[in-house]
Formats: sequence, C-alpha cells, structure tokens
Amino acid sequence: MDDKPRARRRRYRRALLASAAGTAVLGGVLVTLPWGGQAPPPAPTPQERALAAVTSGVPAALPDLEALAAERERHLRKHPRDARAWAELGAAQVEQGVRLADPRYWPRAEKALRTALEVRKDNVPALRAMAVLANARRDHASARAWGEAARKLEPGRWTTYPPLIEASAGLGDDEETGRLLEKLMELRSGPAVMVRAAAVYRDRGWREDAAAKIADAASAAGEPAERAAYLERAGQLAWERGDREDALRHFREAVRTDPDQRAAQAGQGRALAALGRTTEALSAYRTALARQPRPEYALELGELYESLGMRSAAEVHYALLRERVRLAAAHGADEELVLGRFEADHGDARAAVRRLRAEWKRHPSTEVADALGWALHRAGEDEEALPFAVRATEGTKGGGVRSALFAYHRGTIERSLERYGAARRHLTEALQINPWFSPLHAPRAKEALARLGEPSVQAGPESS
Repeated sequence: MDDKPRARRRRYRRALLASAAGTAVLGGVLVTLPWGGQAPPPAPTPQERALAAVTSGVPAALPDLEALAAERERHLRKHPRDARAWAELGAAQVEQGVRLADPRYWPRAEKALRTALEVRKDNVPALRAMAVLANARRDHASARAWGEAARKLEPGRWTTYPPLIEASAGLGDDEETGRLLEKLMELRSGPAVMVRAAAVYRDRGWREDAAAKIADAASAAGEPAERAAYLERAGQLAWERGDREDALRHFREAVRTDPDQRAAQAGQGRALAALGRTTEALSAYRTALARQPRPEYALELGELYESLGMRSAAEVHYALLRERVRLAAAHGADEELVLGRFEADHGDARAAVRRLRAEWKRHPSTEVADALGWALHRAGEDEEALPFAVRATEGTKGGGVRSALFAYHRGTIERSLERYGAARRHLTEALQINPWFSPLHAPRAKEALARLGEPSVQAGPESS
C-alpha cells in the first residue's frame, strides 16, 4: 500500500485538531475580553478606593483609609505645596477619627486642612472637609460656616450639601435643613443622597419613608464599608420602632459585611439585651467599646449592668464615659450632650442643667431639647422642663422624632405636673414605639403607667 495517501491523511487530521484547538482558544479569548479586544481595567488600589469614598462623602474601609493617609504623607514629604494632597490627607484623617471614635485624629486633620487652605484659599475639597470635621466635633455653627464658604465658591458641587444639612439639623434649623435637602436631591441621586434624606425624614417622624430610603441605599451601595454603614442605619431605624429581630438581623449583616463596623456591634448589644440574651449583649458591647470607645456606648453598657444589679461594673463604664469626654474636649470635640445625659440620671442633675443650657445655646437641636428638659425635671424644675420635652417630641411644626425615650421623658414630666391624661398618653406612646427602649427606663415607664391606671370616667376630662 502507498504510504503517501496515509501520510496525507495524518497531516489532515493534525490540521483539523490544530484548527479546533485554535478555535477553542480564540473563543475563550472572545468570551473573556470585552468588545474591542481590550483587557479589563485593573482593580482599584486601596488608596484609590478610599479616595473615591472620602471625596464623595461615603464611608470607607479602615485599612483603605490607612493606606491613603500613609501614601499622602509620603507624597507630601516630597511635594509640600500640593494643596490637593493636603486636602485628601485631612479628609482621610477625619474619616479615620470618625470610624475609630478617636478624637486624637482631629488636630492632625485640622492641621492638614489648614495647610491645604494656606497653599490655596479657594480649595473647595478642603473647605468641605473642614465642615465634616466640625460636625464630627459637634461644632455645628463652624460646620455651617465652612460649608457655606465651599458652597459660595461652587454652588453646584453636590458633596458640599450633606455636611451643611447635618450642621443645620444640629443647630435645630428645620426649615434650612429641608431647603438644603431639596437642593441636594436636585443635584444628585444615589446612595449617599438617599442616606442623607433618610436622616431628615427620620427627624420629621417619617419612619416608613426613612426606612425605604435606607433600604434602597444599602442595595445600591458600592464598597462593603459603605453598604455596612447603611445596614447599621437600617438596624437603628428598626430598633427605634421596636423591631428587635429585624434590628439584630441588620446589625449582624453589617458586621459580616465590614468587621470594623463597630456601631453595628453596639447595636447588636442593644437588640440582644432587649431579647433577653444578656450574656451575648454584654459581649457585643464590650467588643464595640474595645475598637470604638464612644462615650454613648459606655453609658448604654453601664446602664445595662445597672439594670442587672451589677453596680460596680456599671461604675467602671461610667468612669470610661468621663474619660472619653475629657479626651474629646482636649482635642477640640464637644461631648457635653452625652455627659449631660449621664449626669442627669447618674450624677449631679443641676450640673447637667448647667451643661445642657450652654449646649442648647450652641446647638438648639431636638436631642439637646430632650436632654435639657429631662435634666430640668431631674433637678425639680418641671414647669421649665415641659416646653423642652414638647419641642423634642413635636419638633417646631408638630412633627418630631418618633422616640420612645423622648416620649417617656415627656410623660414622666407631665406626671410630675399632675397632667395625668397627657402623662398616660405619652407613657403609652413610649411603650408602643419600643417596649424595650432602655433596660433602666422601659421598666420604669411600665411601672409609672400602671400607677396611673385607667382614666376615671366619673372624674370627667383629664388635664392635658
């Protein structure tokens, strides 16, 4: 038999196999590569992720913030006149301080931002970051001034509006808050705007609208740190309406998404305590405090220990609260509100009144109105206390925050003034909003309501 046809057949088979293999490889390339044959862009670096977050006013991951701050510090050693890099360094340090609840970052951030403004006076990102820093320090008047300076230079830059809205809310200016939110929503949509809208809706008592906005923001969030922050806020809204299980679910998902989300860890403590899972609640609070020692978490944990009859453990955390307030003051931050709340219930009520009167002059917000009204009640000044309690529960136009604690405070003040109908109504409201709002005060609300009993038909209409 002739070997030539056999050889030709072997070569043909090899050619077919090579062609099939080539087609498979090409098909794989075509599937892998986008149209145009270009490779996908590389994933952003940690510095790039953090920079995108801080310049857009959204939460960033702690490791990314650390990478950005370190990179900008290295760059500025070689280029000390780079105004943009100074602004980015300052913004990163502000966010680090917020995430870690560490006021020692504030002077460093302020120095970087003031340097940015010395190099270039019309540095809008630096002005905006100064507004964010002032809000973090609870200096809302300064935050408004910095924010307005930024808005004057670039009124169409949407990122200037969230810190301005926060400042106006902190100053109790509800009308300006609403106007600023409308402008922001004209300029921009997206998760960061949804979250800011949710905060305003919550303060107006529009709980369903606030919850819907937060849910949309969490669904549309980009990076895990951003989504975790919005999940934490969703959990807080669920907690405020008394939904313990839903709150716990959101808080746990937030921590799974970003293990550095310590506000959600403290939220777990709150929800677990309400569910009667005390050992888990104590552990969650301690974990939160270990990485983010906010004075309000120390107060909550102290009150949980006190409700369990563990007075010595409570005092340890009350001492931590005082220490954190002193540290904040040493670095230019204002924690008078939480200290005033603590003093009213656990310390010197008259000292609390003095502190909170001064705070009211600086920041006449809903939260300060409630705290001052309660401190006045604890100091025996119920007639003066009631208008502040009304302001906290009804706002300036009859639509205030739906807070079980605020309603409890108002009902207790009204009971002391022998306005029993109004007292019964507001104590009932507190327990309807959230029957577990405080391990110390919720049982007291139930006891006070039981003592008031049912309204007497023979006595006629009760005083309101």
